[in-house]
Amino acid sequence: MLQQSIAIGPMGFSLHQLLIGFAFMLALLVGALLGSRRHVPVSDTLFTLLFVAILGARLVFVVRYWGEYDGLLDRLDIRDGGFDILGGILIGLAYASWSLWHFPRQRIPLSGALLAGGFVWSLAAGSMLLMEQQSRPLPKAPLITLDGDPINLPQISQTSQQPLVVNLWASWCPPCIREMPVFEEVQRNEAEITFVFINQGESPTHIDAFMNKHDFTLDNVWLDPRNAIGQATGAHAMPTTLFYDADGQLVNTHFGELSSATLQRSLERLR
Repeated sequence: MLQQSIAIGPMGFSLHQLLIGFAFMLALLVGALLGSRRHVPVSDTLFTLLFVAILGARLVFVVRYWGEYDGLLDRLDIRDGGFDILGGILIGLAYASWSLWHFPRQRIPLSGALLAGGFVWSLAAGSMLLMEQQSRPLPKAPLITLDGDPINLPQISQTSQQPLVVNLWASWCPPCIREMPVFEEVQRNEAEITFVFINQGESPTHIDAFMNKHDFTLDNVWLDPRNAIGQATGAHAMPTTLFYDADGQLVNTHFGELSSATLQRSLERLR
């Protein structure tokens, strides 16, 4: 199974995030090499370009899902991973075009940096997309209900005949706790989608105490004592949410905290 995320201490990174970082570092290197020959630094322009693209991606996403946010602070909170990639690319390209037009001395090193970073990103992202489109059915790893009964994901998928949303969480994970009210509300309102919440490595007693403390009411809270689902799916950072269609095939993965907006975006693909 392709590893989809990497956990470094309490922080988790998806392969897509690491890929963007690698492509940007390569662009900086190429820009520095080409710029040194002409005594023209381009690193400031590249950092500004990255900032503009990220800001643009966030703004486009927030506009698309404006009604899913409660207020300004929620719209500014980027921890939910709400970014419109296409919007960010288009805005970044617009800024890059403006920079190439207004700073003629930077054209050669900046163009080289953009071409190098863009080529590596597109090549690697395309390869990852092809691998992600391969058949990835529900893992058959054995799980346990809070009542101690054995169960697995294919079993509930066959029973419900519905799309399946699988959330991997733990009580020590602050983002997991923050997103649970979002899941609680959506689970009540989405009768055509089945939600499963798989705790990673904690005891039933601990989970019951945790749920009572926070007054959470969630159906299908299961136990994964050996973190088998994370190993089977290549998801090693928490929280991770996996989205399966009614045929049990993985169609999307979200690493990190979900807001109402980012959850709705993912559910749209299931509908």
